[in-house]
Amino acid sequence: MKIQHVDINYVNQIWPQVEKFIEAALVHQDDYNIEHVKVFVTNGTWMLIVALDEQGVFHGAATVQFYNRPNDRVAFVVTTGGKMIVNQETYDQFSALLQAFGATYIECASRESAAKLFERVGMKEKYRVVGAKL
Repeated sequence: MKIQHVDINYVNQIWPQVEKFIEAALVHQDDYNIEHVKVFVTNGTWMLIVALDEQGVFHGAATVQFYNRPNDRVAFVVTTGGKMIVNQETYDQFSALLQAFGATYIECASRESAAKLFERVGMKEKYRVVGAKL
């Protein structure tokens, strides 16, 4: 499996093939819908990252937002669906890609089941996020 980013110029060509992975990742949250995600990706606010096999078939997709803290450039994984970060090899590729875009730290919000998956590649629970509409 190869992990690579999609240049913003090609997002609309790739989108129909990866939309289902992103949409599946949105099932357990209510902050964004698939159209919101597409807008953030097509305007460059978020980066689209895909997982492809040797034949060029898509097996997963993720979106990442970069932001800066005083001591780190954070790659915040907003969504991930399909087979993306499923083993150490794909996580290492994903990490190297994020580093190539300046990231020094990776972070995401996740459900408990996903957090256990991410623990297998070295991530640790940092805090829990809760929220309420005002």
